[in-house]
Amino acid sequence: MKYEIKQHDKFRFIEEGGGQTLVLLHGLFGALSNFSDLIDYFKNYMKVVVPMLPLLDMDILNTSVSGLAKYVNKFIETRGYEDVHLLGNSLGGHVGLVYLLRNEPWQVKSIILTGSSGLFENGMGDSYPKRGDREYIRKKTAYTFFDPAMATEELVDEVFEITNNRLKVIKIIALAKSAIRNNLEEELGKITIPALLIWGKNDNITPPFVAEEFKKLLPNSELHFIDKCGHAPMMEVPEEFNKILLNFLQRQGAIVTKVS
Repeated sequence: MKYEIKQHDKFRFIEEGGGQTLVLLHGLFGALSNFSDLIDYFKNYMKVVVPMLPLLDMDILNTSVSGLAKYVNKFIETRGYEDVHLLGNSLGGHVGLVYLLRNEPWQVKSIILTGSSGLFENGMGDSYPKRGDREYIRKKTAYTFFDPAMATEELVDEVFEITNNRLKVIKIIALAKSAIRNNLEEELGKITIPALLIWGKNDNITPPFVAEEFKKLLPNSELHFIDKCGHAPMMEVPEEFNKILLNFLQRQGAIVTKVS
């Protein structure tokens, strides 16, 4: 499904549905397609918002997890969202955590993490992306999933286009190094809002022990594993992911009735 991309000041974003706000933060190689099933489902219950994170468009000095967290803070302030539930996949989860820790925003009611960095991650696997090697990119994209067939030609093309641009690769490396440096182990105890962890049991990038560590360090958290699932559960097993998320959001009072 195609969504209208809206513009407010410098911010580009999708906004669908009504009610309390569910903000979705994508990862380093993320795209709108990562969240399509989630948007289609939850726009019936909530206002679903996806900011286009400027991962590869910021100047090199601000190309960092902290720089992206500042961007998210400014976006939510500019839009005036209240009753926000923040969901982040991979680097997006890390950005969401740093945003919470640096700003302590009153309007954020819960956080949902899936395959989040912030404690440990394998990145692209054994090395940084190689330019011009499409087969390498195919293999590393498939590494993200339990079912390698999820690495469609369209998805491989998206990642290949990014990694075949020298400046974009420099920024990818800058973000990856920033994520490694920005370890949140000592700070996570400060986040006391309800936290939902949805994790693939077969996640190669942020393995299950990472989810267990998040569960231990976030004082008000719950953890759900999904079997036969990799690093992006909302893409690979959307029905099960949405069911777990719906139950959590109902318990937070985020969903009162279905939007007509």
